[in-house]
Amino acid sequence: MVELKTAAEIEQMRTAGKVVGAALTAVKKQAAVGVSLRELDEVARDVLRSAGAVSLFDGYQPGFATNPFRGVICTSVNDAVLHGLPSELRLADGDLLNVDCGASIDGWCADSATSFVVGTPNADDLELIAATEQALAAGIAAAVPGARMGDIGAAIGEVGHKAGVGTNLDFGGHGIGRSMHEEPHVPNGGQPGRGLKLRPGHVIAIEPWFWHGPGSVYVIDEDGWTLRSADKTRGAHAEHTVAITDSGPQILTSR
Repeated sequence: MVELKTAAEIEQMRTAGKVVGAALTAVKKQAAVGVSLRELDEVARDVLRSAGAVSLFDGYQPGFATNPFRGVICTSVNDAVLHGLPSELRLADGDLLNVDCGASIDGWCADSATSFVVGTPNADDLELIAATEQALAAGIAAAVPGARMGDIGAAIGEVGHKAGVGTNLDFGGHGIGRSMHEEPHVPNGGQPGRGLKLRPGHVIAIEPWFWHGPGSVYVIDEDGWTLRSADKTRGAHAEHTVAITDSGPQILTSR
């Protein structure tokens, strides 16, 4: 069932969103050559702890996972395109890092992600990140009352197609509220004019992720979580928690 949130509930989610945004900002500031993924996880953990927020990731174990997630952020490096576990891996010059963070305050959740290059950037990586951010912006712009869920997916897919990057449709965004993952599914492709009709009070996480490669095949590491592109190409991920309101889409995880 897709639940509508009240204006007061949306404001409570915005409070959680500010903490998530602050955590991602702090992680990006500290990310540098030689810094370990575990150290970045501690940076985010400190932000959540100081705000009285609860991680949505630490201890999370959905049906596909063989073990609980250990960390308050996902840290996916280069060809690790999603769900990367924080580890002792130290960042190298030119690494493309995707960071995802989710947290709740007083039971209300927010979820967001960003990608950036550590050290000396590669032009192709910068273009990939730019396309992912552009797709996120296009998806958010399409999230207006009266639109259909397919309009969001189509807007994201059009950006990916024009940029010539790969999109994996097995994963996408989701509803969010009292739980991190609620109905509905938010696709990263599809046909406009189809799917759920958006109404004020819907709150969704919109999260395109693109690959340099075709994006149709991935493998899962032995850790049971980290998704890697089968052809070793790099990926980028961008996400915001967005409320559909009478005045248009509102980003609840601004940073």
